[in-house]
Amino acid sequence: QVQLVESGGGLVQPGGSLKLSCAASGNIFSIYAMGWHRQAPGKQREFVAKIMWSGGRTNYAEAVKGRFTISRDNAKNTVYLQLNSLKPDDTAVYYCAADVFLTVASMKTNDYWGQGTQVTVSS
Repeated sequence: QVQLVESGGGLVQPGGSLKLSCAASGNIFSIYAMGWHRQAPGKQREFVAKIMWSGGRTNYAEAVKGRFTISRDNAKNTVYLQLNSLKPDDTAVYYCAADVFLTVASMKTNDYWGQGTQVTVSS
């Protein structure tokens, strides 16, 4: 089994910053990619950012480009999301996601989700 444990959420004023972390553990052979999604009250879950584990290529939603930065620590199986210039519209539960290969013989990845961490942007 694979576990994703998120941390770093909280309450911040507009224009402020937060850094989210997500550590993957368990029966992982290798990580293909990790990323973040978010879900605001009354809305569907949406993609925020993704990083490829090999090479570090990143992808961002248009709404967060230039404000959020995703990064990784391969040795710790941990992905980070630096949130800057936060706006009230960024208020949501942020979920970590991981695409992992469970064994050396795996032909496809398995997807896992964290439990979510609340980010609230309010004055």
